[in-house]
Amino acid sequence: MNEDVKFILDSTKENMDASIDHLQKALTKIRAGKASPMMLSTVMVDYYGSQTPLSQVSNINTPDARTLSVQPWEKNLLGEIETAIMNSNLGFNPMNNGEMVIINVPPLTEERRIQLTKQAKSEAEDAKVSIRSARQDANKELKALDISEDLLKNAEVDVQELTNTFSDKVDTILTSKEAEIMKV
Repeated sequence: MNEDVKFILDSTKENMDASIDHLQKALTKIRAGKASPMMLSTVMVDYYGSQTPLSQVSNINTPDARTLSVQPWEKNLLGEIETAIMNSNLGFNPMNNGEMVIINVPPLTEERRIQLTKQAKSEAEDAKVSIRSARQDANKELKALDISEDLLKNAEVDVQELTNTFSDKVDTILTSKEAEIMKV
């Protein structure tokens, strides 16, 4: 196989892998009924004048399946953390007990589960669009190469196989997340 063709295929595979990684990160932010420290990954706290991720100024734990506890490394941050969680639009109502911030994760209603499933499907579709875009870019690059028609056809078939493989991965990830969300 031509080195240029191999390089394009490898580059395409990396782009598609990045799409899968992005999808998995996006899906971890969609809560599925049980508490997870990742739920607070987008919360930023005002730490001495600069916006800092919550995980860098505190310890985030899950004492049980429905509770998150946030223990700041500096006690004077309790109020800031509480405010940041309320302002993050995650739907949580934090409680400050003087030592740590405790968040009870409410059970999901059927309506909310359906909304979250739709959100997960949307993320999966974005990943598929990204994968198809990588395929399109690869095919353009292959056509720009000065290679034989047979080699071009074989390379395009390889790109399509990569696309199919990664699309199947997206479907598998989505199915697993939907099952997790809908489980009561």
